[in-house]
Amino acid sequence: MAALKILPGHIANMIAAGEVVQRPASVVKELMENAVDAGATSINVVVTDAGRTLIQVIDNGCGMSPDDALLCFERHATSKIATAEDLESILTYGFRGEALPSIAAVAEVTLKTRRARDEVATQVRISAYNHIETSQVAAPVGSNFAVRNLFYNTPARRKFLKSDNVELKHIVEEFTRIALTRPDIAFTLSHNQRDLYVLKPAKSLKFRAQDLLGPNVVGELVDIEAQTSLVRITGFVGRPDTAKKTLGNQFFFVNGRYFRSPYLHKAVMKAYEGFIPEGVTPSYFLYLDIDPHTVDVNIHPTKTEIKFEDDSLVFQVLYACIKETLGKNAFGESIDFNTEGAVQMPVLGRNFEEYHPVSSPSVDFDPDYNPFESSGPAPAFNFPTQTEADRQAEKNSTGSRGSAYGSGPGYAGGIIPPSQNYGKLFEETVLPSTRVLLIQEKYILTPVKSGVMAIHIRRAQERILYDRFLRAMTDDRHVTQTALFPVQVQVGVENRLLFDAHEEMLQRLGFDIAPFGNDTIIVSGVPDGYSCEAGKVETMVYDMLLILSDGGKSLKEMMDSATALKFAKLGSSTAKGVTNAQEAQALIDTLLGCENAEFTPSGQRILSILTLDELEKRF
Repeated sequence: MAALKILPGHIANMIAAGEVVQRPASVVKELMENAVDAGATSINVVVTDAGRTLIQVIDNGCGMSPDDALLCFERHATSKIATAEDLESILTYGFRGEALPSIAAVAEVTLKTRRARDEVATQVRISAYNHIETSQVAAPVGSNFAVRNLFYNTPARRKFLKSDNVELKHIVEEFTRIALTRPDIAFTLSHNQRDLYVLKPAKSLKFRAQDLLGPNVVGELVDIEAQTSLVRITGFVGRPDTAKKTLGNQFFFVNGRYFRSPYLHKAVMKAYEGFIPEGVTPSYFLYLDIDPHTVDVNIHPTKTEIKFEDDSLVFQVLYACIKETLGKNAFGESIDFNTEGAVQMPVLGRNFEEYHPVSSPSVDFDPDYNPFESSGPAPAFNFPTQTEADRQAEKNSTGSRGSAYGSGPGYAGGIIPPSQNYGKLFEETVLPSTRVLLIQEKYILTPVKSGVMAIHIRRAQERILYDRFLRAMTDDRHVTQTALFPVQVQVGVENRLLFDAHEEMLQRLGFDIAPFGNDTIIVSGVPDGYSCEAGKVETMVYDMLLILSDGGKSLKEMMDSATALKFAKLGSSTAKGVTNAQEAQALIDTLLGCENAEFTPSGQRILSILTLDELEKRF
């Protein structure tokens, strides 16, 4: 084993940068947080090539002196803390002094900054943590950080960056999280000279959420507020009927800082038990104000995870607060024991009718009315003629008991022949033209040589779509059915970028989806077999977001198979129903042409044959 040695400073800085700067979005987060801490009222974020080429953050904050402009790139240079006790009462975003040195270690950074009392600004240029130049320039009050060629000196890390759309999606996430905490600040975000967000100062958090996520999202929220000795909780939670399968619009903030907490997420989901079905998640924007001495924000390099002094107590308070809010808004059953001022219904005694007689309502009628008399000719009724087979069947079934059934019109003994009335014993409709029987639009029965074959319709559709999608992903084959009326769905800027990132794959599968503005898509066509109904298309879009956000982590063959299966399940759950003989026969023909018609890709049985021997055993 080699002897120990101290790493050179530039290597140590690059290792430290890996903890803070994981992708372009990390740079955006750190620079925006510094701008907020500087007291800025306007913050502009400019991004080129999803941050690979340029990330620029311009603010009108307090600015820095010439000395501080150079010192801020040194590790652990900070104005936020001076003693160990200061770590226990942190209310600012940044405090460790690691962000700027880490960024400067893996990029080319230019800083222009000026304080209000300075006549000129200071410009500092840093490249790979090496000081290049310090000069005086003209610039407005505030700070202007330009980060160019991120990871240019660490090509391995640059190589593992995702596509521009994916990286831009992460930038939008970080931008949104900070903008949601400060409605009093104006924010803008532009990418490749196109504005994605232009946010003016908002009157409240709800108006800021509306500007960021759209009025549709805000319309699904209800206010929440609770004050306890431990924590104050404010914000919004989603209506139970608007919960979706997609994981989006779930935000926790503590003292103005975004954080993740699977533990507190369980508190939210527990409060919604009984209000929402399994597998869906409500939206929530929850702001926790708590004594900074009871929370540790320094347990993770990116400060997205925190530790409460008493996690379980915060869990219980949050659970009770949400549960109460849902009850107050009449989303759940509640019992009101306060009867003051309520209308009292009288209790009627047994002698009530003696003092208040009850009379039956009178009915006017014409005793001379004859419904069989008509001014026109009487309608002719042609009773069906008994065939010889019917008469023989009747004779065999009644025998000497015929008189026991009384008599009826048209038939001796009143027995309606089986050939005339068997259909009334079943609700299902027999489709003689194709010899198939539909049962509640869930199953198809059809005779085969060895007996009767039963087909599970939804699973058959899943198998058909899976084979079709797998061929489309490998051979570029697809069939698109055009919607009569294109469906417009607002998905938000972040999710719209997700559709952009998978545009080519979606086209191969047969989807005709186009962007509309920054936060909306237009669905003009879907794969053959999917439903074009507006409601089902919107549901399909939100389900697709789950699929698209979960891909790209395995080998291509495995990923193609898994993606095809997910889209097949999505298509079968929203597919057009089988309602007539022609559709049933077409489904059977297509299924039998599949490579494996007996089982779904996940191993569920599609069809089963009830043999003649099994039928005989039942009689």
